[in-house]
Amino acid sequence: MRHHHAYLWTGPKARFDDEALRRPPHPGPPPPGSRPELIERYRQVAAEFRTSDLPPLETAYWLVKPRSLVRSTWDEPKEAADRLGERLAEYAPRFATEPDRAPARLTRLVQTATERLHAGADVSYGYYLDRPTYLTLAVVTCTPNRATPQLPCPCA
Repeated sequence: MRHHHAYLWTGPKARFDDEALRRPPHPGPPPPGSRPELIERYRQVAAEFRTSDLPPLETAYWLVKPRSLVRSTWDEPKEAADRLGERLAEYAPRFATEPDRAPARLTRLVQTATERLHAGADVSYGYYLDRPTYLTLAVVTCTPNRATPQLPCPCA
């Protein structure tokens, strides 16, 4: 049965910008004779991607992260989107830009999230808080995920 998992991350924007740790490692290691720094970076990413709390570049890859990072789970898309709206409202006073705080905009984001989740898609929003702090909120559809159906569900 399809359901939805929520994820939330806050931290320094500089850490968020470490894209190598936010993308899954290549399926195979660098070829023999590769530069030592390339081999070392591959090893680091292969060891840390699944265990890191950093938001993945592709939202669906939250599903391979530790189950402890799941903040909530819902069967109904509307419930998941409503909870996302609650988190947006909770953090909105700290959003770095005034337009991001507008109640009408937040309402539209929740409506869009509901539609996307009903369609089986994922939702991910990101905001600067007090610079250099960054916030990401995500709701990932599971069993199966539309973008990457081969990913396991953390509930399994």
